[in-house]
Amino acid sequence: METVECLRVRQRGDSAEITYKPPSNTVTHSVSGVIAKQENNVQLADTRQAGAANALLAAVGMVELVRVEKARSTYRHPDCDSTAVSIDLVAGVGAFVETEILASDSDGAAAHLEDIEQTIGISANPIVRLPYRDLVMRAQTAV
Repeated sequence: METVECLRVRQRGDSAEITYKPPSNTVTHSVSGVIAKQENNVQLADTRQAGAANALLAAVGMVELVRVEKARSTYRHPDCDSTAVSIDLVAGVGAFVETEILASDSDGAAAHLEDIEQTIGISANPIVRLPYRDLVMRAQTAV
């Protein structure tokens, strides 16, 4: 929880994958607040494999912390495939906009993300720095 490390089984549409996100630290967070982490993904054969993946994780002692259910719509500019704007509807929590860029230069990425957020009119909105996992857990304990 403290390091924002994540191991998850994700299902969406007709695909499933296991994803590991390493712990957050001063290297993964830039001065501008951009989070840059290398995700490790293992694509599963199909959604039926998600159950097997969850069983495997349980067999090695992992415990499901929380289940995040979200609907995501993602938009990309036709001339800039490395940039995405996603609208997430997170069950029990609310709606969020995520801007993402696939880049190795986090400083250049930060400026590009700021431009996008200004262009689509969300730059004045507050930035939510907690992962959906934490937001869902908070919403569940508030009930």
